[in-house]
This record gives sequence, C-alpha cells and structure tokens, in this order.
Amino acid sequence: MNDHALNSGDSADLEALFDSISNKESEPEAPAPAPASAEVSPLAASSPPVTLTAEEMNDPARAMFSHIGQLTRKLHDTLKELGLDKSLEKAATDIPDARDRLSYIATLTEQAADRTLNALDFAKPIQDKISDDAKALGTQWDKLLANQLSVDEFKALVEKTRTHLNDTVTGSDQVSSKMLEIMMAQDFQDLTGQVIKKVLAMSKQMEAHLMDFLLLFSPQGTVVRHEALTVDGDASLLNGPVINPEGRTDVVANQGQVDDLLESLGF
Repeated sequence: MNDHALNSGDSADLEALFDSISNKESEPEAPAPAPASAEVSPLAASSPPVTLTAEEMNDPARAMFSHIGQLTRKLHDTLKELGLDKSLEKAATDIPDARDRLSYIATLTEQAADRTLNALDFAKPIQDKISDDAKALGTQWDKLLANQLSVDEFKALVEKTRTHLNDTVTGSDQVSSKMLEIMMAQDFQDLTGQVIKKVLAMSKQMEAHLMDFLLLFSPQGTVVRHEALTVDGDASLLNGPVINPEGRTDVVANQGQVDDLLESLGF
C-alpha cells in the first residue's frame, strides 16, 4: 500500500483500483480534442483533463470505465482536500439513522392508535347501555307520574331502577379505566416529538451540506442571484451554524431561498 493510501484512510482495494486507473495516464496517450472555452468548477480547474490511450479509444467500454475511474479519483481527492468527504460520510450514515428513527415513530404511533381504538371499542358499548337503560327508565317513571302504571308494574320499575344504578356504578368504573388507558396511550407524543426534532435537525444539516457542495462545484456564472451565498476559502468550513440569519446576505435563510438557489442551478 502506498503512502497516499495510508494517509487518506481509504481501503487497500479502493486505493489499488484508483491507482490502476490513474497509472494509465502515464502511458502514451492520443491527443484529445481541446474543449471549448468555458467556466469550470473547482474540480475541473484543479485537475488536468482526462485523456485516453489509443487502445482505450478503440474500446468504448474500456474508455468509459477509465474515464469514470479517473473522474472518481479526482473527485475523491478534491473532496478530501476540501474537507467535504467527512460531511458526505456523515450524511451517508445519517440517512439510515433517520430511516430507523422514522420507523420507530411509526411503530409508537401505531401502538398508540391500537390502544386507543381498543379502549374505545370496549368503553362505547358500556356507555351506550347506560344511556339506553336511563332513557327506558325515564319513560317508565313518566308513566308512573301520570298514574298509568299498576302496583306490580311500579314494583318492577323500582327493581329495574335499583339494578340500573348498580350497573351505572360498575360501568362508569370500567369507562373511567378505559379513559385512563386512552390518556396513557398518548405518551408516545413526548418520545416521538423528540425523535422528530432530531430527524428535522438531521435533515437540515444534510440539506446544508448538499447546498454547500452544489455551490462549490457549480460552474461559475450559473449562480447569478446567489453569489453572496458563497464564502471564500476554508472559512465556509469553519463558520459553523448561523444563529441569526436575519439581515445576512451570505446565508440561505429560508426554504424559499433554497428553492431559488436550486432553480438557478438548473435543478
């Protein structure tokens, strides 16, 4: 393994693949047509144009493989020099983490919904029975007050009323227990709220890294309305988050500005 591989931290297989492709640049090469004069990104400006050997020019598949490999090596080295490889690596690890967090939220939400619906399914028939029995007894008592009931019917009404009162106490206790169950099922909001906030913060960080990447590697002149958003040199890597973007012209302050920037870049 060469010194470059040791210093970069890349795997031996990855470095060997890059080196095998890069070594082809030292072989005799057929002159490539000069590209038209145009403004280029920092990646193209810092690297010589990719050239192909005569053998590669006769083999389109090999030529494409070599071309992609050399571009990948140059992009890989440029990202490390600018310190963006760690940002992209963090973004790549954040995506599965965000997926797991969202799956956790979905699980807790589903469990809370099941507990709530089960409690309602249990409590509603009890509540309906109490209400129906009360209405029926009310009708019977109205007849009693109108002297429309016999003595035997009155005795039966008294017994039904006594039974209803006992059932009401039991049913109310059961409904109260299920109401407590419904309330306890809502504890998911505290946990999911914290997770959602973390996922949102993670998404904003990933968006910021991608916007920095687009600004850094966009061809010069494509960003007209947003030139003030870039920061010279390595200062953009050291500034950290902007606490108060109000009144600042060198930061993307809201989603609308992000949309405008992406539109100006052709996305």
